[in-house]
Amino acid sequence: MHKEGIVGDKDTILGFLALGIDIFPAYEPDEIKKTIQSLVEKEYAIIYITERASLLAKETISRYKDFQLPAIIVIPGIEGNLGIGMNEVRESAKRAIGADILFKE
Repeated sequence: MHKEGIVGDKDTILGFLALGIDIFPAYEPDEIKKTIQSLVEKEYAIIYITERASLLAKETISRYKDFQLPAIIVIPGIEGNLGIGMNEVRESAKRAIGADILFKE
């Protein structure tokens, strides 16, 4: 069974415990980057990260963009949707298909 974890502010990620997902509260850029790297080393297959946290760890996340695992999925935080997660889906589809078939802007 693959392991799943979530990184971000405690208020947003605490509820994921009920789903059996390991939570990793992190707030500072270095702390977020180290947490992601640790989860990769521990072979987590899916890493969810809040939009706000993803802004603080862009370089680290981009390092794993083209890897099959871990899948790093950006989700909205408690403050609401910033649109970063949907943009990531758009960019992934463009890389895989070669065209923007989802949003057609």
